[in-house]
This record gives sequence, structure tokens and C-alpha cells, in this order.
Amino acid sequence: MNLDFFKKIRILDGGMGQELLTRGMKPNGTLWSANAVLNPDYHKLLLDTHLDFVKAGAEVIVTTTFTTRRKRLRDNNLEDKFEYLNEKAGEIALNVKKNFPDVMIAGGLPPQNLTYEEDTRSEEEITKDFKEQAGILNPYVDFFYFDVWSSIKEFKCGINAIKEFKKPYLAGIHISDGTQLPSGEKISEIKSILDDNLLGVMLSCISPENYETNLDELKKLNVPFGFKLNGFVTTKPKNGYTANFLKTKGNPNEFLGKRKDLTPSKIFEIAKKFKEAGATIIGGCCETGPAHIKAMAKLK
Repeated sequence: MNLDFFKKIRILDGGMGQELLTRGMKPNGTLWSANAVLNPDYHKLLLDTHLDFVKAGAEVIVTTTFTTRRKRLRDNNLEDKFEYLNEKAGEIALNVKKNFPDVMIAGGLPPQNLTYEEDTRSEEEITKDFKEQAGILNPYVDFFYFDVWSSIKEFKCGINAIKEFKKPYLAGIHISDGTQLPSGEKISEIKSILDDNLLGVMLSCISPENYETNLDELKKLNVPFGFKLNGFVTTKPKNGYTANFLKTKGNPNEFLGKRKDLTPSKIFEIAKKFKEAGATIIGGCCETGPAHIKAMAKLK
């Protein structure tokens, strides 16, 4: 893959988990999007959703592997399905290339412990988990996407974990609010660990307002940059994400809230402003569907 891929405007897909719920997938414990991979009845729905994002203008799709990490499966007594679910997610994404051969597949590597929270385990444990999931996804993907990570330590571990696969990576930093990662670190601190396999750095599952707050520091990295914007009211709920997710049995917008103002036309205006500020990596996250991606794709 050309390491300059994201030096020109590229359109990514939107948020798969919330889109699947919108299209009729029933929640199953805290599996969220993984339920569409687990249940064969949803495989066509998953494929069609990938395809609809591509038809809307997405040049990159992310494998539906955000909740196929071992911890989330263990919490649902499904850890024995770990290999199958990651393989199946890769297969379904690869099927998109049958009709759209130019689409790039990003192997989505989620945080390996909790969402929107720093992984405080040892580097050895974190690296092992990343390497295991990346190894299963490797045959199906063009590059790896570090999806919504919350500490510099996680990025260090992820970079080391994928080295043997000799594929580049896109780094997706999460900031819930303010200018610090959940670990308390600043965006600039990632610069010391990035290597020559980097495709770009983006802020992932972030509000437009918070992206703008962090825009200048992101630009100072002097690498291709951009965003996957979400449509949640917050990603820092009272009592934390995990406790609320368990309580609502798998529907994040019940406790994170869904914004009504981020229409496709509004998202276009926001993305246009960020493009003019230098962003080349443009996409959506939770609560952004094909209509939002279609609007952003007009920026190509």
C-alpha cells in the first residue's frame, strides 16, 4: 500500500454499530456490532451496510471488529468464537471488493480492554492481545486502523504488535473532552513513538466541537490528519461508559445521547471547514450513516 495514500482527500465509512441497530439488528448482551457477525441472519445486513457506505462515497471500510475483542466476548461467554468472529468480519469486508475492487479495507483494532478508558494493564498483555487480533485480520486487510485508543502506551503496543505483518497503520486517538486523552496525555506525545509505517493520525469518535479544539495540536504532528466524527451528545457519561453500557444492554445512544443537529448538510459544512484547515482523512463514527458519508464525499 502506498504510504502517501492519505496525503490527498480520502473518504472513510461511518459508524457501523449504531447503523446496524438503526437497520433492525437486535442488541445481544454487550456484543453490539459483533452480533451482526455472530448471527448468520445478519450477515447480509452487515454486507449491505458496508456496500451502502461505499456507494455513498467511502473509499475505506473498517472491519466490523470493534467488539470482537477477547474481553467483550468473554463478558458474553463467547470467547470460544474469537477466531471465527474476526475471520468472518474480514471475509464479509473482503466480499465488498468483489464489486468495488478499489476500496481499501482497514483492519479495525479496538481498545483491548474498556472503551474510552485507558488500558492500565502491562505492555506485554496489551501487545499480546493486539497481535492476536491483528494476526487473524491480516489476510483480509490492506492496513490496520487503531480504532479509538485512549493512551500513548496503547499506540506503542499496537505499533510493536503489527510489525511482523509489514502493513501500515492509521492511528485513531480518542479524546472525550478537553485536550487530553483519557490517560491524561496530550496528542503531541504520540510523535515520539510513530514510525515509518504510519499513514496518518486522526481523532476518532469525537464531536466536531472537540475536534476543532484539538485541531492545531493535531496539525503540528506534520503528518496526514483527519477525523471520524460521532453524533453522540457525549462520550464521557456519568459513572463511565462501561457501567452504563452494561445497564442498557448494548445501546450506547441510550446513555450517550444522539444529537439531532448533525444532519448530513450540517456535517458537510463542518467537514468542509476542517478540510480547508488541512484535514485529508474524512469520515464518520457512531451515529453517522451513509447519508452523512455521501455529504462528506462531495468534498473530493
